[in-house]
Amino acid sequence: MADIISIDNKLTQSREKKDAIVRKQKIQAVRKVFQCTHCAFKCEKCGTQIGPAHSRMETESRKTKIPYRLCESCTEEYHEYVERRKGRGDPASYWHNDAWFELWRKWIAYQEAIDHYLKSKEFLQLLQELKQKRPDK
Repeated sequence: MADIISIDNKLTQSREKKDAIVRKQKIQAVRKVFQCTHCAFKCEKCGTQIGPAHSRMETESRKTKIPYRLCESCTEEYHEYVERRKGRGDPASYWHNDAWFELWRKWIAYQEAIDHYLKSKEFLQLLQELKQKRPDK
């Protein structure tokens, strides 16, 4: 009788393994979003390494609120983009052409799409599930 394997135990173990795999996939999904989009030490546009206070200082010196963490170069370009949207800008910067303007417009739209995803009910549900089901084993 000692060699009889309990089907209930096997089913429970199998279910626990599947649950662990799904949980790991969920954690990976969350980790990818935050590692790829919310690193405090890199420029959100070009990926250049920056200090955490860099964009804040740059913003304060210009008195313009920048909703992104940008390096000095990208900060300058962002300001130029904003000025061009207002119909102004530096005409000597001829390389800031229509294609450049479209690049910035699409990059900002991409950032907005990421923010929208992070605020979606499904992503918030995923975060809530991960908070609630912490393995204590």
